[in-house]
Amino acid sequence: MSAYFITGTDTEIGKTFSTCALLHAARAQGLRALGMKPVAAGAEWVNGEFLNEDAARLRAAGSFDPGLALLNPYCLASPIAPHIAAREEGVRIEPARIRTAFDSLRAQADLLLVEGVGGFRVPLGDDYDSADLARDLGLPVILVVGLRLGCINHALLSAEAIAARGLTFAGWIANRVDPAMLRVDENLAALQKGLPAPLLGVLPFREDRDAALAATALRLP
Repeated sequence: MSAYFITGTDTEIGKTFSTCALLHAARAQGLRALGMKPVAAGAEWVNGEFLNEDAARLRAAGSFDPGLALLNPYCLASPIAPHIAAREEGVRIEPARIRTAFDSLRAQADLLLVEGVGGFRVPLGDDYDSADLARDLGLPVILVVGLRLGCINHALLSAEAIAARGLTFAGWIANRVDPAMLRVDENLAALQKGLPAPLLGVLPFREDRDAALAATALRLP
């Protein structure tokens, strides 16, 4: 059973799209694959429960549905930084609760992808952030790099932060978030030279965000 922590160079750079594409790629190889979103901020009230869009997309992309209580243990209503949303909603994000859900999902799947929130160092509480969560789960990290101006700096800093936590940098995905970006090939070359991990694929810009069709552009780590 394999598991990875999916992080990104920033927010809104396609972590969920990339995670869903990896899930579809794994399923195409006959693996039982699940995506987990331990903490999500921004949700709507649907059928008697708060539902986050990213968590819903991961749920739909997985091999089966183990339930939102496991896939998304903390679903916060406000679309703001999670530690602020949690404080305003009177919620304390407990790593032990996330670990319990993680262990249950990992026992059910061949591949479990744990998607972080925002970038690698997003606070989840006063003294705990998403990098701490990746470290506590002991997972290799996959970095999603949103291809846009400034991505090289963000990617290199993220790689340094991953190394500083003593975590394995398993690979990175380049995601074309800006279809008008100039010098894409040159930026990719600089990223490949500077990042100490293999490139798992380049995802094309898709307005429809169809991760199943994008999956063919990726390989599993």
